[in-house]
Amino acid sequence: MRTITLEEHFATPAFFDGPARFVKERAEKIGDRYTYVLDRLCDVGDLRIAEMDAAGVDMQVLSLSAPGVEQMEAAEAIPMASATNDYLAEAIARHPTRFAGFAAIPTSAPKDAVAELERRVGQGFKGAVINGHNRGRYLDDKFYWPILECAEALNVPIYLHPTPPPKPVIDASYGGFSPMVTDMLAGGAWGWHIETAVHMIRIVLGGVFDRFPKLQFIIGHMGEGLPFFFRRLDILPVATTKLRRPISDYLKTNVHYTFSGMNYAPTFLNMLLELGGVDRIMFSADYPYQSMQWASDFLRQIPASPADIERIAHGNAERLLKL
Repeated sequence: MRTITLEEHFATPAFFDGPARFVKERAEKIGDRYTYVLDRLCDVGDLRIAEMDAAGVDMQVLSLSAPGVEQMEAAEAIPMASATNDYLAEAIARHPTRFAGFAAIPTSAPKDAVAELERRVGQGFKGAVINGHNRGRYLDDKFYWPILECAEALNVPIYLHPTPPPKPVIDASYGGFSPMVTDMLAGGAWGWHIETAVHMIRIVLGGVFDRFPKLQFIIGHMGEGLPFFFRRLDILPVATTKLRRPISDYLKTNVHYTFSGMNYAPTFLNMLLELGGVDRIMFSADYPYQSMQWASDFLRQIPASPADIERIAHGNAERLLKL
């Protein structure tokens, strides 16, 4: 069975000297897990492919690791996005059957982001990755709509990856603990999943999909909690939201969902139930932050038919990304 994973990360040495230098600093202070992640983020060659082979992963769709370029000044984000996309394009050229890519784009400069996305899709990239809010501004803000219009016109999805909430939210909701507890609670343990869910709801309520009805997003981590709230969100009636459809309709027709490190059967079953089938569920590992082997083992034992597992493993990604 062919397998394609969609939330798989890479980085460059320059990225770790810039917006992700905190990861490098943690690796130097703590070692162990952070060093492991750092080493694998920078490898888009033999080590990564060997670990893919060992876990039975045929292709990774790579994207620049969080925090991406979204928290940088525009003047710095534009060259950083271009340089990391060049780096990724070279890796794909070396291993075209093993790697594909989502382009990093400088959301703080929409005109430049559009040009970068058009250029990269022309080179074979499969869409864009956006790491959450841009310094507290969200994609429902019409400032960013040229990017969304471009993605719809190119018929490519946007992978909305988590990022920590804005600092005032971190201080209010996650402060008062040790720095490491606050950091992790506001991040991968809880906060950035909720942050991504809120961002996705804002995109819906902002009328993005009424304006760009063919636009498609992807979110990871079994839907960032959203499938548990589909019906609850529809407490907001159309008469109040002024949208064309209930909120849950957009979440079922304009959003796709990956596992990416949430390999839990009850969570999967809830998402399957709420989506009404597997057509929008796709396989991911969240490498190197999570184990590819763990993801592969989970894929092969999920409570679904062999035909549905095939669609999750590769068929849905092939259709959406034209692989």
